[in-house]
Amino acid sequence: MALIDKLKTLLQLKLKYAASAGIATAVDYGIFFSLKNLLHYSATYAQPPAYAAGVIVNFLLQKRFVFELKRSAWSAFGLALVVSMGGLLLSTAIIYLLDNYIPFFQQQTLLAKLLTSGIVFFYNFYLKRLVFEGKFI
Repeated sequence: MALIDKLKTLLQLKLKYAASAGIATAVDYGIFFSLKNLLHYSATYAQPPAYAAGVIVNFLLQKRFVFELKRSAWSAFGLALVVSMGGLLLSTAIIYLLDNYIPFFQQQTLLAKLLTSGIVFFYNFYLKRLVFEGKFI
């Protein structure tokens, strides 16, 4: 396969991943801001349950529409869960640092959440591709 074809395939895969991630992110954000604004959780405490809900939605969408499953669904789910736990730790640490050490982000929670999501998107894409398809790039 020519390099251009490989890049085109990777771009198409990233677009599908972005669509599934967008839906999962909407679930994550909905829960995050509900916990933060309606139940008055701190951003640090709202992050884990919101992220966990997004993880489950994202796995189901990725399994169905994005990646070609090269192992059992339970095995892929277990490995994806490990990757997602790393993403949860990474995202919670970023939210914690932004919310507690940078006053601008204390007032701009949406921007903190968007920045965090952008960073974790790439972490998740490449490691989940490895989990589902056995390919990193």
